[in-house]
Amino acid sequence: MGKTITQKIFDTHVKDEPFPGTKVLSIDVVLCHEITTPIAIADLMARGKDRVFDASKIKAVIDHVTPPKDSKSATQAKMLRDWATRNNIVDFFDIGYNGVCHALFPEKGFIRPGYTVIMGDSHTCTHGAFGAFAAGVGTTDLEVGILKGVCAFRPPQTIRIDVAGKLAAGVFAKDVILEVIRTLTVNGATDRVIEFHGQVIDAMTMDERMTLCNMAVEAGATSGLCMPDAETVDYLWPFVCGQYKNDRAEALADFRKWHSDPDAVYDKRIAIDVTALEPVATVGYKPDQVKKLRELFDVRIDQVYIGSCTNGRLSDLRIAASIVKGTRLAKGVRGIVSPATPKIFEEAMLEGIIKTFMDAGYCVTNPTCGACLGMSNGVLAEGEVCASTTNRNFFGRMGKGGMVHLMSPASAAASGIAGKLADPREYL
Repeated sequence: MGKTITQKIFDTHVKDEPFPGTKVLSIDVVLCHEITTPIAIADLMARGKDRVFDASKIKAVIDHVTPPKDSKSATQAKMLRDWATRNNIVDFFDIGYNGVCHALFPEKGFIRPGYTVIMGDSHTCTHGAFGAFAAGVGTTDLEVGILKGVCAFRPPQTIRIDVAGKLAAGVFAKDVILEVIRTLTVNGATDRVIEFHGQVIDAMTMDERMTLCNMAVEAGATSGLCMPDAETVDYLWPFVCGQYKNDRAEALADFRKWHSDPDAVYDKRIAIDVTALEPVATVGYKPDQVKKLRELFDVRIDQVYIGSCTNGRLSDLRIAASIVKGTRLAKGVRGIVSPATPKIFEEAMLEGIIKTFMDAGYCVTNPTCGACLGMSNGVLAEGEVCASTTNRNFFGRMGKGGMVHLMSPASAAASGIAGKLADPREYL
C-alpha cells in the first residue's frame, strides 16, 4: 500500500512510540517568536533547563509587535533577545532585520521538503507549501522541542484536494483557499492534513502555495502540504545548489521522493473545479462564511489592510499596486500596507510599489503581524470594517467589535478605491 507525503515524513523522523498511535518525531526546525516563546523560556528557566538542543536548528524573530508598543511588548521582545544571546542562536532576527515569521523563514531558505517544523503559532502550516510537515504547537510541546528537538504527534489522516480548471482574471490563490475552506467548513479538516494537488496547484508560484497552506488551519487542519516540484527547486536553489552539484534535475529527483504515492490511501478526496470561481470574501466571523464579492457591493469599509503571512509578499504587493496605481483611497477610508519582510520592502521600493501606495494615500508600515491579531499598526475601533488580506476573521481579531472581511490583495485594493467591498475585475 502506498504512502502519503505525511506518512513518509513520519516514517523517516520517528524516534519513539511511547503509546500506541503516538509517535515522537525528531524536529528539523523549531521556529520561535516573541509572543508564545517567552512563556516557554520562562518555564524552562524556572526548571533549571535554560538550554537548547541544537542552536543551528532554532530560528527566532520578533515580529508580532515590532517595534514594541508598550512596556509589556518590550519585555517580551527582551526575553526572546536575551534567550537567543545566551544560547548562541545565530538565526535571530531583531528589529531592522525582522519580518513576519512565515514569510521571513522561507525567504531565508530554512524550510525544505521532507522537514518537520514546529512553532507556537497556528499558521506554521504555511511551510507545508515546500512539502514539509509543519504544525503549530502549544507551549509544552514547544518547550520540549527547544530542549530535546522532538515533538509527539498522532499520525494524522489526509484529505486530498484536487484543484482543476483555470483561474479567471481577477481570481487568485486567496480566492481558491477561501473556496476550499467554504467547502470543508472550519471543522472539516480537524486532526487531518490537507494535500493540495491538480493542474492549478502545479501552475502556482511558491508565494501562492504558501497562501494556500497558510490557511489550511482555518479548516481545522494540522498542516497543509503541496508536492515539491521544479518550482520548489527554483525557489530554494540559492540555498541548496551546493548539495546537488549545481544540478537542478538532481535536486528535483531528490525532492520527488517525498511525493505521495499514486496508491496512497486518503481519508477523503475532494475535487474542485475553479474555472467558474469568482473573487470572494468572508462575511461574519468564521472563515468558511464566504460569498462572491459582487454580492457584497453595499458593504462599506473604513480600512484596507494589505500584508500578513498570508498576502504580504512581493507578488501580493505587485497585484494590489497594479490596481491602486493612479487612484486614491475613497474618502473616509484609510489604507495600511505592511510588506512582510525587509527584503520585500526594499524590492517594493525599487520597483516603485511603495510610492504607488503612498501616492494613493496609504500608510506604509514596517514588517509586522501587529494589525492581523489586533495588537498594533492597524487595530480597528468598535463598529469599524476592514477589507483585509489576512487569514482570520474571528470576532475581535483585529480589534474589539471590528469586522474583518478576508479577501485577495486585488480585492482589497479595489475595495479601497470604491470605499466598499468591490469586485477587482472592475479595476483590472
